[in-house]
Amino acid sequence: MKKILLLIVLLLTGCAGLPPGVTPVEGFQLERYLGKWYEIARLDHSFERGLSSVSAEYSLRSDGGVQVVNRGYAAGDGRWKEAEGRAYFVNRSDQGFLKVSFFGPFYGSYVIMELDRKNYGWALVCGPDRSYLWILARSGTLEEETRNRLIAKAAALGFETDRLIFVRHNQK
Repeated sequence: MKKILLLIVLLLTGCAGLPPGVTPVEGFQLERYLGKWYEIARLDHSFERGLSSVSAEYSLRSDGGVQVVNRGYAAGDGRWKEAEGRAYFVNRSDQGFLKVSFFGPFYGSYVIMELDRKNYGWALVCGPDRSYLWILARSGTLEEETRNRLIAKAAALGFETDRLIFVRHNQK
């Protein structure tokens, strides 16, 4: 019985780790991060496959966590898809390392590894391993120089940036 409980605990917490060599930003300020973000680029995953005009809206929950609403347009279906989740800090509230859940007690890492410290205008985010990567911005576009710098940083950290999908924002 103890082995089964240990296995369950490992499964529930196993996806809230950091990829080796990836460090979350320090001095993070949640209040400044809240609001709407647009997906500029991502690595492909089934839960976002085929979506355009993808955005994420972050707001404060009454329990101190973060309400997450991800939204994207599925052109094949001719409709918007939306997923609601919740996120909580893994270590400290001044570190860009959260765990997010869209399904019951199962959490995955949300690691902010690069951030526009001045304006909170863009972010480079990964998940628990190198198969999850997002470039986010406060608008549907990002200056090419900044985008290229973020891609270079992700590549240097071992992410397969040649497989990035650049998201179109053509739906309102």
